[in-house]
Amino acid sequence: MEPVPPPQPRPPHVLVLGGTTEARQVAEALAEPGAPGRTVRVTNSLAGRVASPRLPPGEVRVGGFGGTEGLADWLRIHRVDALIDATHPFAGTISFHAARAAAMVHVPLLALRRPGWVPGEADRWHSVGSLDEAAALLPSLGGRVFLTTGRTGLAAFAHLDGLWFLTRSVDAPGPPCPARMEVLLDRGPFTVAGELELIRRHRVDVLVTKDSGGAATAPKLAAAREVGIPVVVVRRPPVPEGVPVAGTPREALDWLRERFPAP
Repeated sequence: MEPVPPPQPRPPHVLVLGGTTEARQVAEALAEPGAPGRTVRVTNSLAGRVASPRLPPGEVRVGGFGGTEGLADWLRIHRVDALIDATHPFAGTISFHAARAAAMVHVPLLALRRPGWVPGEADRWHSVGSLDEAAALLPSLGGRVFLTTGRTGLAAFAHLDGLWFLTRSVDAPGPPCPARMEVLLDRGPFTVAGELELIRRHRVDVLVTKDSGGAATAPKLAAAREVGIPVVVVRRPPVPEGVPVAGTPREALDWLRERFPAP
C-alpha cells in the first residue's frame, strides 16, 4: 500500500475590507506570482453601495456584516487570520466595527489609509469638520457649487435653495437633494484639463470636497487653484485608537509578509 501523504496545512486567510483603489491594488499584488497571496487565501469585501463596482481579483463578498457582532462571527466562522481595513477614509462606521470585532476574536488588524491632501500657498481652503459645517459656510463663499462629496450626503445641502449645485457621483443620488442641482455621473480618475473645463463651463465659484486623499480625484484641487476659487474641505474622521496604519499598499503587503512569510 502506498503511503498516504500528510495533509497540507491550511493557508492563512486574509480579509480585506475594500472598495478603494488601494484595496484593489493590494488584491492585485497578492494575485501576482511570488506575492504573499500565493501562500495566503484572500477574501475581498465590498459594501455594495455602488451598482457596478470594479471587482478585485480573488474571492469577493458583497454586503454588510451586521455590525460588530456580525463581523466578529464572520471572522471566527471563516477562520480569518488577518484583517486589512482598506475602506474609504470617510467610511468611519465599518472601521470602528472592524477594530472592535478584531479585538473580540484576537485577529490582527491593519488600517490602510492613503495620506490626506495638503494645501499649497496659492490654495484658498476652508477646513470644516462635517458636511453640515460645509453647508453653513457655503452661502458666504459662492453661489455656484461643485459638490464632490458623494451621493449619500446631499441632504446636508438640500435646504440651500439660493445656491446652484453641480453634483458628481458614480450612481444617481436620491432625495433629499438641493432643488437647483445638475447631476454628473462619472468615475475617476480625472484630469486637471477636464476639471477646468467643468468649472469654466458651469461657472463654478466654489468647490466642496472631502479630504479623501489620493491622486484619482486630486485634479479638481489643482483646477480650483488655477482659477482661484475657494475650496471647502471636510476633514476625515480618525482611525480607531490603537490600530496600526499603513499609508500605501506596499506597506500593507510588508505587514502581511511579516505575518505570513513565504515558505
